[in-house]
Formats: sequence, C-alpha cells, structure tokens
Amino acid sequence: MPVLSAANKKSMRTPFSQAQNDELPIAGLARSAAAETACARTSAGVRPLRLLIGLQYYLPHRTGYTLHVQRVARALAARGHSVTVLTARHLPQLTPRETVEGVDVVRLPAPLRISRGAVMPGYPWHAWRLAAQADAIWISTPLLETSLWAMVARLRRRRLVVTHHGDLHLPAGALNRFIEGFTFANYRIAARAADAIVGYSDDYARFSPYLRPYADKVVVNYPPLEIPQPDAEGTARLRSRLAPQGGPVIGFAGRFVREKRPDVLLAAALLLRERFPGLRIAFAGQHQIGYEDTWQRCGELLQQVGDTAVFLGLIEDAQALADFYAACDVLALPSESECFALVQVEAMLCGTPVVTSDIPGARVPVQQTGMGRLFECGDARALAEAVAAVLAEPARYRRSRLQIEAVFDIERTVDRYEALFAGRAPAPAGSI
Repeated sequence: MPVLSAANKKSMRTPFSQAQNDELPIAGLARSAAAETACARTSAGVRPLRLLIGLQYYLPHRTGYTLHVQRVARALAARGHSVTVLTARHLPQLTPRETVEGVDVVRLPAPLRISRGAVMPGYPWHAWRLAAQADAIWISTPLLETSLWAMVARLRRRRLVVTHHGDLHLPAGALNRFIEGFTFANYRIAARAADAIVGYSDDYARFSPYLRPYADKVVVNYPPLEIPQPDAEGTARLRSRLAPQGGPVIGFAGRFVREKRPDVLLAAALLLRERFPGLRIAFAGQHQIGYEDTWQRCGELLQQVGDTAVFLGLIEDAQALADFYAACDVLALPSESECFALVQVEAMLCGTPVVTSDIPGARVPVQQTGMGRLFECGDARALAEAVAAVLAEPARYRRSRLQIEAVFDIERTVDRYEALFAGRAPAPAGSI
C-alpha cells in the first residue's frame, strides 16, 4: 500500500418540493434572459448586510461543509457585505482574529474535543456580543451549539438561517449514541426557531429525519462548487506515478471513515483486479482518523489489496486536487450516508465520471448530469460492475464542464443565500 505525499420569516417558508433547484435532465439546462435578469435584480436589490456565521471549524480545516461556508462567505464579502465567522481555534498556530478573503474570522480556544466536536468555553459570550452587530445569523448543522444560536437569535431578534450539511451518523458505542441524540435534540430547537433551513437537494430533504419534519421551512440550494481546470502536465505526472502499468485508476476522495464505506471499495478492488491487472485505487484524504477505528477494521482487506491501493493523504491545494480528479478514470463514492458529496461534482468538472451509492442525496449529481452510474449501497460486486461499465464506455458518461456548471451554478447558489439572509424569498430555482 504505497503512501504518496500529496504534492504537490414566514413569507420565506416555501415547501421544499416547490423550492428545489433544477433537478432536470441535461437537455433542459438553458437559462433564459429573463431568468438572468431576475438573478441580477436579486443581488443588486439587497442592501449591504451584516452577517454572523457560527460554526465549529473554518479554514484551514478542510471538509465539505467548511468549503461550503468559506465560498459563500467570500462571495458575499466580495459583494460588499460585512461577514464575520465565529469558530474554533483548532490549531495552536492560528491567530485569534484575522481577515481572510474579506471575511473577519474570530477563533476561540477549544481545550476539549468530544468526538468530532470542539468545546469552546467562551463561545456563548462571543456569540451574544457579535450577534448584536448582525442583521442575520447563519449556522451549519450538525453543530453542538445549535440551541445556543436559537436562543441568541430569538433574544437578539435576528434572522436565523440554518444550512443542514447532513444527518449525524457516528460509529457504534454508547457515547456516540448519546452524542447523536443530544445533537438531534439541539437541532430541533434551532429548526423551530429558524426562518429558513437550507437543504442540499429535494431528494435528501424528503428522506432526512432532520429536514422532513420542517418541510415548510426548507429551501433547497445546491452547494457552492468550484475547482480549477486540471493542468495537463500535472495530471500526466500524477497519472504516471499512480498507474505505472497504465491503470485504470479508481479515485476515492474523502476521509477513511465508516460512513463512507472504504471497505466496500477495497472489496470491489479485489474483484476488479481480476479484469484489470494494472488497476490502482487512489485514496485522497485522511486515512488515519483519531475518532474511529475504520482503518484498523479494514486491516485484513488492506493486506489483501496490497499495493493496488495508494494513499495520497489530504490534498489541500485546489490545483493538485483538480489534477488528482483528472488523473482518475472513475471516482467512486460508496458512502452509506451522504448529504451530497461535493467531490462528485468536483470530479465531473475535471472530466471524470462518478460511480455512487444509490442513496438519497448522494445520487443527485449523477441523476442530474448522467455523468456516471449508481449502484446498490454496500454491495461490492455491484460497485465493481458499475465501475467496469464506465470503464468499458467512458465516452457515454462524459459531459462538458459547461454542462456541469450549468447545473451547479455557484452564482445562483450565492444569490439564493443572499436573498435568505436579507429576509427575502429567493427566486424560484426552477425558473433560473
């Protein structure tokens, strides 16, 4: 198993069935001039806002939800809004306060960690103080402090917008069951207090026990997605390292944790290796995770797979990540729970098809673009067959970058957030 370095408002409350994004086939993606004008009016008609964002982690901590928040925060700051982030100082070398891409970032000491969460003793006071200067509060769930933000928003009479980044699923154990229950109870308090709850897709909202009970508040908004064009030379260099025998290369981008089911991909690799002797499985992301033992549990599979599996570690540079996606023939997402998975669309934007578990939320990018295949969750043989089908007919599953960008338009995502924070109903997504 080679390990390679990663070089390199009630009026706003619209049922989610009516507020979803363009979950339509690729053929119907053209945007009318009238729709473009409506988007421009939404942005231009909003007075400068003072937005306070509460979350556990912010950059340089890199997960799908931190990138989501960072991209929206940066875009809103560029539009002239005042944006402040209250978060954990999760690394000792980080400064307590700094401006990052026009965003004021306030970091608090977090001396205690519970599972994935950071406990910040000074958080309530700073939340209360900063909320006095804000027009709206935006929080991301799951979050330990959800009920705190609900109380602060109510007492300060501030708009509260909640973005739900996925239901919390932790490994087995009494402590983890308690954390899940506590988190869900806190979420329900915030959901009742929220002016709007943002979900990633109509599909996920219909099945999520977090979102479904609050359908009248849910506004569906695709996450903000961006990644640079792959560099041809960088992609070729990485490809030669990953697949000295020619490949194919199956990519996996994410943490090596149970809910993402890397064991299913490893088992599929054993089946695929019989058909593709030069096969490599390239893992990009953390594989040694302190809060669970998935790596240890997969020990026997890892031994069987041997040097077919290559571990690159976390790729933090956006260009290096784009080159990684482009170097892969297929990106596999075998998760058993996934709100959306930004990595799917990132791979598509880099020209790489995706094979994804057929579960709510995760299946949306493939369904909306046709750029890949779905397989039955947890079935290694089904995953192997789906990957083999894409490898057999790669042209059938390719779409242009422009087609993917037309579905997942970051400007449209920011427009809708801007309207929500301003207390206005966002333009109907289906008309854009």
